[in-house]
Amino acid sequence: MNVMEVMVVFVVMLMTFASGEGRIAESGEYSAISCRGHTASILEFGGVGDGKTLNTAAFQRAVNELSKYASDGGAQLFVPAGKWLTGSFNLTSHFTLYLHKQAILLASQDIKSWGMVDPLPSYGHGRDAAGGRYISLIFGTNLTDVVITGENGTIDGQGGVWWQQFHKKKLKYTRPYLIEIMHSHKIQISNLTFLNSPSWNLHPVYSSDIIIKGITILAPVTSPNTDGINPDSCTNTRIEDAYIVSGDDCIAVKSGWDEYGIKYGMPTKQLIIRRLTCISPYSAAIALGSEMSGGIEDVRAEDITAINTESGVRIKTAVGRGGYVRDVYVKGMRLHTMKWVFWMTGNYGSHADSHYDPKALPEIKGINYRDVVAENVTMAARLEGISGDPFTGVCMSNVTIGMAKKAKKYPWTCSEIKGVTSRVVPQPCSLLPDKGQDKQVMCDFPTDTLPIDDLKLQKCSYVKNYL
Repeated sequence: MNVMEVMVVFVVMLMTFASGEGRIAESGEYSAISCRGHTASILEFGGVGDGKTLNTAAFQRAVNELSKYASDGGAQLFVPAGKWLTGSFNLTSHFTLYLHKQAILLASQDIKSWGMVDPLPSYGHGRDAAGGRYISLIFGTNLTDVVITGENGTIDGQGGVWWQQFHKKKLKYTRPYLIEIMHSHKIQISNLTFLNSPSWNLHPVYSSDIIIKGITILAPVTSPNTDGINPDSCTNTRIEDAYIVSGDDCIAVKSGWDEYGIKYGMPTKQLIIRRLTCISPYSAAIALGSEMSGGIEDVRAEDITAINTESGVRIKTAVGRGGYVRDVYVKGMRLHTMKWVFWMTGNYGSHADSHYDPKALPEIKGINYRDVVAENVTMAARLEGISGDPFTGVCMSNVTIGMAKKAKKYPWTCSEIKGVTSRVVPQPCSLLPDKGQDKQVMCDFPTDTLPIDDLKLQKCSYVKNYL
């Protein structure tokens, strides 16, 4: 074959690949807690990315087949560019789900096709209704070493049909989440965009060693209960570099509901939140509770930006909750256009059922805020403890709050609160005396390292040829 013939063959090969015929190579690099020894494409399992063909069976076949590599380097399932309509599917251990930057997972809008799971034992009750729950779009339980990542690919919950049914009170069961991982260890969710979840977006529960990083979550600000990230009875969790626009709390920290959460007794602890940007006009950038009956402790949040959000950090609890929220540390908040900067509520009244214990009082203690700048604020703080059960150890230092033109006459309302402040403007209520004159106070923020920061990401790669 002469040079000209070689060139002709080469050109034909290029044209073949460009026309979609023959084998196509996809490759790339990404960061993950674990790299995999095997790669497959959803196309190999009958997947069709036309936005119309239902791929639920293809995804489940792929996961089931790739699970055989769990003890042999694990496996990654590559989802190429396209629109992949699917119902719920379950994950397996030592597994990576990887979405191409132009890949979109579309959740099925056929409500009747969604399976059911029981209420969570620490809740004893569905969040939307007393019965069970629709299974989440991507679901896993009792897993180890799972990565859900990509090149900022998209998972679209197409939640409009669920929101309509919820508002019409036609749902018999609690709406699905986009991702729920239960009773699992070593989980990563990163570099993805989540759109229009039927309800909560990301729900790790009863799990440990979790990294959620580099994600975008978007939903209409009027959509019901579209919380961004809800770590629930989890230990050693790191959430960082998140941009969230939602109809509910951007991050909601939880640990069970009333008597069920008290009995289950599994707290959320060792939680890091860094570099969060939030827009949520009707909710908080970070909420602790209201389901906190198993306890919440050692929460460290820093570098938080909130714009047009109802409150910066909100603690929600009530008589009957029991449990505790303690050792919370927040520093470096930049807030613009807020109803409240600080909000603590001891009368958040929704209960799982009528069997809660009215003697179960929550403990709210050791809540620290420092280095906060806010602008265009209607009210600096609304701090309402419980009669006979005050919230204690509240500390605020180096806080400057610029009030809106139509701000409330009294910027602070306080009851059943004990604590101190230093260099806080406008002047706090008398229950939070200013110690700046006689002894300058700097509220605590831990300097030690939590174990989740020792879980380092590796540089991983994939090369996948497919027809």
